[in-house]
Amino acid sequence: MQMMKKLTLTAALLVMMTACVNENPKPRLSLFIGLDISGSFIKGGHFDDALDFMAHYIYGHLNGIGGLDVPRTLFVSSIGGAKANEPKTFYPIQTFQHKSVEEIREQLAEIFPKDKINKYTDYNAFFEQVAMTVKNKNLVLRPISIVMVSDGRPDTRNKGETDFSTISVKPLENLSRNVTLRLLYTNAVMGKSWQMDVKRNRVKVWTQDAEVMTSWKDPTILEPEKAFEERERFVAWLEDNVNFGVRARRVD
Repeated sequence: MQMMKKLTLTAALLVMMTACVNENPKPRLSLFIGLDISGSFIKGGHFDDALDFMAHYIYGHLNGIGGLDVPRTLFVSSIGGAKANEPKTFYPIQTFQHKSVEEIREQLAEIFPKDKINKYTDYNAFFEQVAMTVKNKNLVLRPISIVMVSDGRPDTRNKGETDFSTISVKPLENLSRNVTLRLLYTNAVMGKSWQMDVKRNRVKVWTQDAEVMTSWKDPTILEPEKAFEERERFVAWLEDNVNFGVRARRVD
């Protein structure tokens, strides 16, 4: 009888310990953010709004506001460069940790000055560098979220038309079973082309138009009078319009 009580108590303690561990799971998400600093995007009228938004986005995720996924690791880089296939600096999570929204915004403006415009918007080079970083940092098989702030227009053309067939997400395909590519501040036409014309197997693609993105500052959504930790409407808007759970869709 005494032995049964001890076994029952031990089992109960194991259940309680497991529950505690599950309440505070170790972050697994690898978050990559790429900002387009090409002339077309900087001069397109949404660049400053995008930096403001990304400051809120990064702060919200790093601090797990409203249940947002806290990334295990974060890298922020520009998309493209002065020449094709040019490697870019990937700024690590420590660059943005322990900073306020305003301080993150200042950091982004310092990293991505408006007077240093990239000649090329090279999505393929960005994807290749993401893949290399994932492998070098041993992040393979973990969930990967890639957020690109860009108009979505590739520099390649075929017979005068923008050529989306040249965009290759192949380097991302086998990094994880859960790879999501989010393109923000594009338009309906570009977004549809990314959804329909970019070949992929596992990689999930989600696009959001600039007209929708700029609504995040609406006082009824952002609730600026509240502390960030209490902005439930902003977090709900973020989950519905940016962090939307996308299903995999093969495009041949």
